[in-house]
Amino acid sequence: MKNNIFLIDDDKNILTSVSILLETEGYKVSTFSDGESGLKAILENSPDIAIVDIKMPRLDGIELLKKLRRTSELPVIFLTSKDTEIDELLGLKVGADDYITKPFSQKILIERIRILIKRSELINTKKKDKSNDKNLIKKGNILLDTEKYMCKWKNKLVNITVTEFLLIKSLVENIGVVKSRDQLINSAFGEDKENIDDRSIDHHFKRIRKKFKNVDNNFNSIVTVYGGGYKFSE
Repeated sequence: MKNNIFLIDDDKNILTSVSILLETEGYKVSTFSDGESGLKAILENSPDIAIVDIKMPRLDGIELLKKLRRTSELPVIFLTSKDTEIDELLGLKVGADDYITKPFSQKILIERIRILIKRSELINTKKKDKSNDKNLIKKGNILLDTEKYMCKWKNKLVNITVTEFLLIKSLVENIGVVKSRDQLINSAFGEDKENIDDRSIDHHFKRIRKKFKNVDNNFNSIVTVYGGGYKFSE
């Protein structure tokens, strides 16, 4: 059965190009040009994932997700034109599963969709009650589930995006080792990193630290090594 994706954006070019891309990849796609009609359709149907633009008429992406999260844990990827918009989202804690900054890589979008659909399927099956040790990375107070892309700190869930998970995993797999920004970009985005730079990595880690501090105000295990990169320290 084809996975059903709802694409909500007021840019007709994006609706057309992304829907063609997703259909080529075997997905069923429904498109909506404003947040109000998109939210109504989500609540009346059962899509597998939603891709939502932040800036839209009638109901923007932030308000859409806030209303959606009252009743649904549907995986949501935000499309955003500015990296700074995500800082605003973090403060609101609206619960996006990941975000991609325009202009975005089609390969990265497809990869993130696959990850989130797989994670959702795992959570909604009996597999969620079984812990497979080979999928777990436990180092001190941090626990990473590499199958569900979930992170716990001191047994408390840290609500991070898929991209943030990949960055943390790169550090935790090599405790104490300094990873350069280029190495971290490769870990999270692979070879398709055209629109990613050092500044983007710094923004990601700024947000990651805030999310850990939401569950532990004394968290200080992600260390910036000036001129070098980042490391995870126990």
